[in-house]
Order: sequence, then structure tokens, then C-alpha cells
Amino acid sequence: MLAKDHAMRSDTRRRWGLALPAVIIITLFSILPLVVVIAYSFLTPGDFGGVKWMLSFDGWFSVLFERDIFDDTVSLSSAHMTILGRSVALSLATTLITLILGVPTAWFIATRPAGQRAFWLFLITIPFWTNLLVRTIAVQEMIRADGVFNRILLGLGVIDAPIQIMFTNFAVLMGMAYVFLPLMVLPVYSAIEKFDFRLAEAGYDLYASRFYCLRKVILPMVRPGIIAGSILVFVPALGAYVTPRIMGGGKSMMLGNLIEMQFGQGRNWPLGAALALTLTALVLVALIWYTRLTAGGPRRG
Repeated sequence: MLAKDHAMRSDTRRRWGLALPAVIIITLFSILPLVVVIAYSFLTPGDFGGVKWMLSFDGWFSVLFERDIFDDTVSLSSAHMTILGRSVALSLATTLITLILGVPTAWFIATRPAGQRAFWLFLITIPFWTNLLVRTIAVQEMIRADGVFNRILLGLGVIDAPIQIMFTNFAVLMGMAYVFLPLMVLPVYSAIEKFDFRLAEAGYDLYASRFYCLRKVILPMVRPGIIAGSILVFVPALGAYVTPRIMGGGKSMMLGNLIEMQFGQGRNWPLGAALALTLTALVLVALIWYTRLTAGGPRRG
């Protein structure tokens, strides 16, 4: 018995020893930075950036509220509420657009002969070979005033003057939909590839319409891939910085841009830290929702 306990303790120490490098890396590059951000959010802004080590809740207060400089009245921060609402709305719209485009694309690839699927997946993953900044600038070149779209429309005589698309919410939405589309296609494709198409054939044999078969047979089976793709798109879209900065031009600021501004020009690090934690909380809510959906699916089925 003692020998067995000794062997178990030795095995436990060996496992911890093997896991120690990963634990150290996670602690140094994930947990400690988060602790620093949490600490900064409860401190006083420095005069020229940085923080003063004096306890203050002004950072968290300023996330949602603002104080009038003349009569000291408190009201909701309209600027922050607008940016927060825009960030959530554009992220949801990006998720919806990539879902509408990604599911048919994934279905098309999954229904190709096995020898052709690798080629189509290769085309989908090509954007990942280039930097996010390069991909965003590519979209900018397509929709700017003298870009490809406006030149085609002018050449066809459809419009008399270039359409101003850049530096609008629509431009940000287009850029994010293009950038994050592969993140929707790949998990949905993975789910569809595992789908047994004989189930759909059985539905047709039982006189189910195409829509009914899609709703009752196909979608429940590929639902985990759709949910995973939606989370993979929504989470990075919510914290996007590069695409809104280039496509929005400062007029369509999102949470990521606001956080960067507080650590940069605003020189209000506690507010920037509080906003970053607010963004983290929103992402955490989305992940909890995803976990509950994927955990509840088999039980409901």
C-alpha cells in the first residue's frame, strides 16, 4: 500500500513537472497582465499618462457615466454608450453576414468530391496568409472614392459621381465581414462534413419539403459548427481595432479604438483598463452563452 501511494505521489510530481512550463507561461503572459489591468482600473490617472498609486473608482465610473464640469451633475456617458452600442451592433451584424455567406459556402465545399475539397479550403484560407492590415487595406482599395467599385459603376453609367462609402459604419461592416468570413466557414464546414446525408435522403423519402428537412434535419446536426463559427466571429469583431481604425477613419470608433485612445492620446490609463475589462466581460458572457448552448444541445436532443 505504501509503495502504491509513493508511486502515485511520484506520478503526480512528474505530471506537475511536465505541466510547469505551461503554467509559468500562462501565469506570466496571461494572468499577471490581467491582474495589472485590474489594478490599474482602480487607480488615479497620472498627470501625463500612467497611474498614481491612489485608490479611485473614477475609471469604472467613467465607463458608463460622465460628470458635468460646470454643475457637477451626473449623466450617462453618451459617447461611451454610442461606441458600446455600435460595437455590439456591428459585431452582431458581422456575425449575421458571415453566417449568411458562410453556411452556403461551407455546404458547397462539403458537397464537392473528396478530391476537390482541399482546393476550395485552400482558397478560403488564403486570406490567413496575409497580415490583417494588408487585408483591410485591400478592402479599402475596393470601396474608396476612386476604388474598383466606383470605377466600375462610373464606367457603366450607373452613377454620375463616386459613392462615399469609406469612413462609415457600412465600410467597417464590409471590412470586418471580409476579414472574419473564414472563421465562420471553417467550423461550419467541419460540422457539415460529418453530416450523414442519408438522413436528408430519408427525410425526402418521407415527403418532407426541402425547407422542413433543412430546419428539422440538417440545421440541428450542424448547429454546433454554426454556434462555434458565430462565437469565433463575434468575439474578435467586438474587440476589433485595425479594421474600424482604417475603414472608419475615426468616425466609426469601436471599443478597441476607444481603449487604445485612453492609453494613448487620452492618457487616462484607469479608464482604458476599465474599458478593457468591460470588453473582457462582454466576451466572457458570449463564451458562457456558447458553453450553455453546446452543453444543452445533446440533452434537448
